[in-house]
Amino acid sequence: MNIYRQFFEDVKKYKSYMICAAKSELKTEVADSYLNWIWWILEPFCLMLVYTFIFGIIFNKSEAYYPLFIFIGLTLWNFFSANVKKSASIVRRYKSVVSRVYLPKVVLLFVNMMTTGFKMCVSLAIVVVMMLFFRVPLSHHIVYVIPGMVVLLLLTFGLMCFEMHYGVYIEDLTKVNDIVMRLLFYLTGIIFNIDQRIGKNYPALATILGKCNPMAYLLSSIRNALIYNQTPNWTWMLIWLVISLLLCMAGVRLVYRNENNYVKGI
Repeated sequence: MNIYRQFFEDVKKYKSYMICAAKSELKTEVADSYLNWIWWILEPFCLMLVYTFIFGIIFNKSEAYYPLFIFIGLTLWNFFSANVKKSASIVRRYKSVVSRVYLPKVVLLFVNMMTTGFKMCVSLAIVVVMMLFFRVPLSHHIVYVIPGMVVLLLLTFGLMCFEMHYGVYIEDLTKVNDIVMRLLFYLTGIIFNIDQRIGKNYPALATILGKCNPMAYLLSSIRNALIYNQTPNWTWMLIWLVISLLLCMAGVRLVYRNENNYVKGI
């Protein structure tokens, strides 16, 4: 059977399982916490306050609607980073399940994405409240958030497939991910505007960081649509859409061709 047809059939077949597993993951995360799900709000909110104080007040690097600027960046970055990093060890984490029964390994990725996606939705709801609080002017540009989010989801899933595959055979991949993600955090412009802070003196470097880094481009596009009423660069949006689709296709093929060997690898 065609791999991609099998992929869509598995998604449809295991949809109920993925929803139940994601709910279970969310409940487990807050089971021993006094504040429960409130931590999903407090964590990014407190980080926003810290970065706003350090960079917005101490270093005087404030953008328009700076707290909102940072909160949007942290929300999208946390979704991307958490999914990519967890994927490297996801087969080992579900070893007790995959070693006993057959479960399409892409299902594990969807469960993880649904868990982190729910948290992202909670944070995005707070973004709406913050926009009302700061009286951010709204326009039709807000609809441009949709293509940015679609590319973000596709890019994340594509990378997750490769992370899951190679994470089975390379145990140190999780540690490498921590270092790489830490570096990307500062190169993505989460706490500053790349074009304004770097583009003034180093325009070529700003172009590389802002366009060739997909997360930097997507963060900037979604922020611009939400709070600055700007249209994204459609050329780069199309480029990253195509690249993300190709990553997903290659990643799904890689996983389905090798998933029966994953149990042996762990």
